Amino acid sequence: MITSHDRLKVRNRRRRALLVVPAAVAGLAALAACSSSSSSSSSAPSSAPATSSAPASSAPATSSPAAGSSASAGGSSASGAAAATAEGLKTATIGGVTVLTNAKGFALYSFAPDTATKSACTGACAAAWPPQPATATAKSPYTTIKRSDGSTQLVFDGHPLYTYIADTSPGTASGNGVNAFGGVWKEVPASGSAAPASSTSGGQGGVGY
Repeated sequence: MITSHDRLKVRNRRRRALLVVPAAVAGLAALAACSSSSSSSSSAPSSAPATSSAPASSAPATSSPAAGSSASAGGSSASGAAAATAEGLKTATIGGVTVLTNAKGFALYSFAPDTATKSACTGACAAAWPPQPATATAKSPYTTIKRSDGSTQLVFDGHPLYTYIADTSPGTASGNGVNAFGGVWKEVPASGSAAPASSTSGGQGGVGY
C-alpha cells in the first residue's frame, strides 16, 4: 500500500528531474555557441595587406678598368712601334714583352752603368755587345751620343742601345739579365718602361771575358 510519504518522495524526484533537463539544455546551447564562435574566427580571411617584394637595385653598373687599361697599353705599343720604325728599328714580342729590335729583328739591350750621354761599354765589351748605330737624325724619345771611337750610337729613353752576339737568330733575348763587363744587361721594352726581371742568369759568364 502506497503511503502519503511515498507519494511525497515521487513528487520530489520528478521536480529534480524537471530542474536537471533545462540546465543540461542550457549547457549544450552554450557549448554550441562557443564552437560556432571559434569556427568563425579561424575561417575569417586575413585582412593584413600583402607585402611587396623588395625593388630591384637601381645602382648604376660600374665599368671595368680592364678595358681602359688594355686600350691604353695598346696605344702605347702602337706609338712605340711607330717611333721605332722612324729610327730604322722594329718591335717584337719576346717572352710576352714587346721589345725593341734592330732592323733585322735582333733584340736591343741597355747596360746598367751607362748614362744618357755616355756609354760605359768599350773595347771587348763593345765587341760582345755591338752598339746600335744612329740614323742621321733622331726624334724623341730617341737621342744620340758620340762614342769614344767617334761613332754615333742610338739612345732610347736615356739608354744607349746594343745588340748581343750570342743572339744567333731574330726573336731571342738571351742577353736579358746577363751580368757582364761590370753591369747587368736588359732587353728594352718598346714602351720605355723598366724591363721585367728575367729568368736568364748570366752571372759572370758574359761573352767577352
